[in-house]
Amino acid sequence: MNTTSLSSAHPPSAELGKRSASASTSTSPAGTFTPSGSFFQRSELARTLWAFRRQFLIAGLLSMVINVLLLTPTLYLLQVFDRVTISQNELTLLLLSLLTLFLYLVGAFSEWMRSRLLVRLGLRMDDALSTRVFNASFESNLRQFGGSTSKAFSDLVQVRQFLTGQGIFALFDAPWAPVYFAVLFFLHPFLGYLSLVFAAVQIALVWFGHRKTVAPTQAGQEASANETQFLQGKLRNVEVLEPMGMTSHIRRHWQAKRQHTQSAQDSAQAVSNRITAWSKFIRYTQQSLALGAGALLVIEGELSPGAMIAANVLMTRTLAPIDLLANTWRSFILARASFLRLEALLETHPERDPALTRLAPTGGLKLIDVVAIAPERPEPILKGISLDAQPGQVTVVLGPSGSGKSTLARCMIGVWPNRSGQVLLDERPIESWDRNELGPHLGYLPQDIELFEGTIAQNIARFTEVDSNKVIAAAQSAGLHEMILRFPKGYDTSIGEAGGLLSGGQRQRIALARAIYNDPTFVVLDEPNANLDDVGEAALIEAVRALKAKGSTVILVTHRPGILAVADQLVVLKNGQLQAQGPRDEVLAALRQAQQTATAAQA
Repeated sequence: MNTTSLSSAHPPSAELGKRSASASTSTSPAGTFTPSGSFFQRSELARTLWAFRRQFLIAGLLSMVINVLLLTPTLYLLQVFDRVTISQNELTLLLLSLLTLFLYLVGAFSEWMRSRLLVRLGLRMDDALSTRVFNASFESNLRQFGGSTSKAFSDLVQVRQFLTGQGIFALFDAPWAPVYFAVLFFLHPFLGYLSLVFAAVQIALVWFGHRKTVAPTQAGQEASANETQFLQGKLRNVEVLEPMGMTSHIRRHWQAKRQHTQSAQDSAQAVSNRITAWSKFIRYTQQSLALGAGALLVIEGELSPGAMIAANVLMTRTLAPIDLLANTWRSFILARASFLRLEALLETHPERDPALTRLAPTGGLKLIDVVAIAPERPEPILKGISLDAQPGQVTVVLGPSGSGKSTLARCMIGVWPNRSGQVLLDERPIESWDRNELGPHLGYLPQDIELFEGTIAQNIARFTEVDSNKVIAAAQSAGLHEMILRFPKGYDTSIGEAGGLLSGGQRQRIALARAIYNDPTFVVLDEPNANLDDVGEAALIEAVRALKAKGSTVILVTHRPGILAVADQLVVLKNGQLQAQGPRDEVLAALRQAQQTATAAQA
């Protein structure tokens, strides 16, 4: 019999600390973005957006046409007041009006084309990023304790809406403000300088708004996310809360979080409203002062009445992009934060190499000095675990509650986030396997059963294309076939959200059938008989024997001794350490001897 002690393992905390430090300071491949690097190094997200540069260029050209044509009202007013009213030529007025109408139509068509282009761009952007964001957010949630809800798709929507909405319009229109300033200087230098003063005030207001709104906006977002996560977690356990009268207590905790969220959001909204109010005040003041300044120049004979009215219209247009920036600044802040979160998500969880292929695994498993930790837990859960499991062999993991059995099972299938040491499947690190390829050859039954809304057949078939023969074979192996046939729609019976329409034993047996569907070569079953009656446990034993006969590697975590009959080797954990490992009979004999010795010592 082999034994393993903690003293033979590397110091787990130090090793994991080195791993974390290495991961946080690792450099990205050449030409990619790092958090401290320049945007122009182009992260994956930036590269994807850069691929749409042609569409953004076309939108920019259309913006050029739109902004140039926005000078039409100014020119029309100048011609009408300074020429037509003096010459009183109706034909000239008609031709000017028709030309102005044509230019308005061109501008409207350009506006429509730009909006249509950006709508289509938003759809293409979503197509390009949605699958990638889904995969990264799925993997992120997989590697987070507690399965926290990801905001990835909300962030994607925020970025897409900003890049295809009013925010991008402001960025396209702002570069044309110098053209309008030049025209105002052409009309009269005083009007040009006055417009520059108002522009400086607007820019200062935008900068002030940025300084004052970033922190409150982020605080409001975080508070809202925490409240939503708290509420969702409690609603998932409502059947526990209601019978034991816990609802009112939970409601008080939620109300406290809700008040904090409202306070943070109100603070952010109040700042935003003040910025908007000042922006409106400056805009209205600008319009009146511009008109007054033009009138003064007319009185002094330095400007014509037509130029006075045209300058007033043009100055309003000159400051419009800056005003739009002020109004969309909050959207910019949210979009920027969403962009950075998405960027970090995609960089942390890079896309797996699509060319990576493997042969079907034989199921040989080897663990070398595996250490697993959890946040806010001072001691590691697993402390230097090393073991082997061969194809055609059933390994049963025993140990008291809290000894790390379920953590060990999750490490074996490669889903425990904070782990050091090696987990090798067919002598290859489990992380190097493509999950889409490995999935059909791996069966996993977690301690907390998770079924999904759909039919029984869909859940057993893992939501792939349903193969009736394989589904029935898996159900028969789990002793489930006759029970399913008694349902109104048989295998097509819907089980509801999370299998809520089934009993605990039925959910566990369906999850067992899902785990052994298509005869996987590597199977990990965590407490598979926890909710089973004698008939169900007998079916489980037969299913394990069938997997063994087909050459599968079976890891079985259990408390109940009845399953030991199918074990080839036993692994005994205690306080996260490997207390014993070896052939079943040898380990059982050693455990009995140790118990007798302990009893004699007490006597």
